[in-house]
Amino acid sequence: MSTKRARATKIVATVGPASNSPEKLKELFLAGVDVFRLNFSHGTQENHGEVLARIRALEQEVGRPIGVIADLQGPKLRLGKFADNAITFAPGKVLRFDADVATLGDENRVPIPHPDIIEALTIGSTVLCDDGKVRLKVVAKGPGWLDAQVISGTRLSNNKGFNIPDVVLPLSPLTEKDRKDLDFACNLGVEWIALSFVQRPDDIHEARALIGDRGAAIMLKMEKPAAVEHLTELVKLSDSIMVARGDLGVELSLPEIPAIQKRMIAESRRYGKPVIVATQMLESMITAPVPTRAEVSDVATAVYEGADCVMLSAESAAGQYPVEAVSFMDDIIRHVERDPGYRQTLDATQAEWGKTIGDAVTKATYQTAIAVDASALVAYTLSGTTALRAARERPPMPILGITTSLETARRLALSYGVHAVHVEEDIHSFGEMVDTAVRIAVEEDLGAPGDRLAITAGVPFAKPGTTNIMRVTTIGDTNPPSKFDGVQG
Repeated sequence: MSTKRARATKIVATVGPASNSPEKLKELFLAGVDVFRLNFSHGTQENHGEVLARIRALEQEVGRPIGVIADLQGPKLRLGKFADNAITFAPGKVLRFDADVATLGDENRVPIPHPDIIEALTIGSTVLCDDGKVRLKVVAKGPGWLDAQVISGTRLSNNKGFNIPDVVLPLSPLTEKDRKDLDFACNLGVEWIALSFVQRPDDIHEARALIGDRGAAIMLKMEKPAAVEHLTELVKLSDSIMVARGDLGVELSLPEIPAIQKRMIAESRRYGKPVIVATQMLESMITAPVPTRAEVSDVATAVYEGADCVMLSAESAAGQYPVEAVSFMDDIIRHVERDPGYRQTLDATQAEWGKTIGDAVTKATYQTAIAVDASALVAYTLSGTTALRAARERPPMPILGITTSLETARRLALSYGVHAVHVEEDIHSFGEMVDTAVRIAVEEDLGAPGDRLAITAGVPFAKPGTTNIMRVTTIGDTNPPSKFDGVQG
């Protein structure tokens, strides 16, 4: 079966009850899924372990590396309970919030099981309840309580979530449940750990320490205004970014989100970090067989802006049309990438290059690939860095990422334009490097006799961080390469 995608932008699909069977996972992959997301806000560790085993079996069947994201729940702030299960009110009403969850709330009082939150809030702070349907402003505060006036909204019920957009909360993004889930996911060998509720750089350091040497990369979910304020620093510290527009759209005004999305994509590309655009992309397809025109435009906008991935959430996890949603997303991406305006937009927003030898050689390889109209840019990579450097440029040809690390191949399934191939054997010479690149390019339908390949690698071979050579070869060229052929750093 053919597994080469006819597009560069990748698709992430969330697995849930509608998609967790072996048969449905295979349908989703064949429809276009590159990476599967396990949402630890739902289900049990046992459930997720079974799904991961099915994905690994599918990977063996189709012969392609498939990435897996373990998305941690993070701290969920929720109200307590009310004597009548719900209360109603009008704008202007003042409600008292306190941490006495043993006493049920009423029309004048709202219990919240978070005394540290009450302590952190100040007069003038905004409180958003039930996904922003109820907006309040703190007007008074005392020991263990605060009063907040209703600005908009009319109803609250048991255990609804709440958000504090303009205060950095004294909370770790990792609850006790998250720590257990992180340990479980890392021990199973997932490629990505997605962190929710991150507010500051220390949150990433904490997760990195817990992961240790188990190989999982960190994906930062941008959900909080405080994270947006530290965007550049957080992008540098993380391995990937998810533009999580659901919570961002609650905590920030909706008209701000498009500009923030564009900025996050640009900043992630600047530092060579894969970026996913997520939330409500084809939301109507949870219950409808076709998306709305606005949803099609939303997906297309993320692609035009240069995102590495677009993501399906409930559409693939619990929707009635998960395979159709993936097929529509695949079709939208391919149409955008065929538009001449798409390439013009990407070429007009070149990322900044670093000053290392690896940066210089990868840039030379990219420019040479364009100059000779190569059918593929080949990046030999152990850690994935060389392929990520190439992906940062959004080249018009595929990037063939060749690696002896299956973990790296799976991680690169997330990256723009990278067709990752895992090989068992190490490369020991220039001749082997060229021969292997040519063989794999032909096998993976990335080149044919007469096509050129622009190849970058590092000497000594099989050592990370040594990208220092570039070579152009023609498929079918029988001239043996000299040890001095190519460009060396």
